[in-house]
Amino acid sequence: MSGQGESYGQSGREYENSGGGGGSGAVMHYMCGDCAVRVPLEKGAPIRCQKCGARVLYKERTKRMVQFEAR
Repeated sequence: MSGQGESYGQSGREYENSGGGGGSGAVMHYMCGDCAVRVPLEKGAPIRCQKCGARVLYKERTKRMVQFEAR
């Protein structure tokens, strides 16, 4: 594993190592509710689409298989 920037496509999340002290630098990707653009957001960033300015963002669905046991 490299320390630069690692992408975990299986879980639907991408992490980028910021290199600076303090936070982990995690970046989550959301989908804009109006223009359907993929919007990267860091912790503490304003919740707003960078293309159209909409404030409705949806969390992306995970790409890994989720299975539940029914009884």
